[in-house]
Amino acid sequence: MMMKYRNQRARHAFTLIEMLVVILILAILASLIIPRLLGRADDAKVATAKSDIATLSSSLQQFRLDNDRFPTTEEGLSALQNQPSDCPRWKGPYLTKDLSKDPWGNDYVYQSPGPSGQDFLITSYGADGQPGGEGNAADITSDQ
Repeated sequence: MMMKYRNQRARHAFTLIEMLVVILILAILASLIIPRLLGRADDAKVATAKSDIATLSSSLQQFRLDNDRFPTTEEGLSALQNQPSDCPRWKGPYLTKDLSKDPWGNDYVYQSPGPSGQDFLITSYGADGQPGGEGNAADITSDQ
């Protein structure tokens, strides 16, 4: 009777080879799936930055309609949430949530007037937080 119990117990354990095979299979699956997920996360951040910039642009247009001007570069995007002293017709806040940071945690850069003569320019410097760059580090602007 004792011998039968030991044989049943041994059948429920995994061997070292079986464990290594399972770990190898999991490693192969992870090497195939993780790069795809990381690429999609970066794409999602770029899409979020573009959406945020569109929302900021729309809010700036509403600010201009109420105040007959865009916020100055010095006032920045905070003028959409905090009334500037020289805007008696301000009807804000123009944003329902804080959009001062891009998806990478860097501040959006606001200029008014924009460097190319446009009314304003909003820029996210992308993943690297520096002007220029390629791929996920490329600048995302309101004039794109």
